[in-house]
Amino acid sequence: MKVARSMWSKWIMSILWTIIIGFIAGVIAKFVTPGKNEPSGFILTTILGIVGAFVASFLGQALGFYRPGEGAGFIGAIIGAVIVLFVWGIFANKNPA
Repeated sequence: MKVARSMWSKWIMSILWTIIIGFIAGVIAKFVTPGKNEPSGFILTTILGIVGAFVASFLGQALGFYRPGEGAGFIGAIIGAVIVLFVWGIFANKNPA
């Protein structure tokens, strides 16, 4: 039972760490990729940064850069956030407002 609890707490800490890194990466990615198609709100930028960190974690694990259960590093999260912002810009461009 103690082993299962330990694995559960490691998983929760991994998710929390990815969210914190994604928050910071989203803010940095917004400064790195300026443009008129970027998300306008601070919360949306943060959410896209968190999604970017999860994307970077998933791709890093799929490509063998990270072990299963290991999250993306800071640079990987920024790259993932830039990719998500780029995709956001493509889809935001198709929907004229």
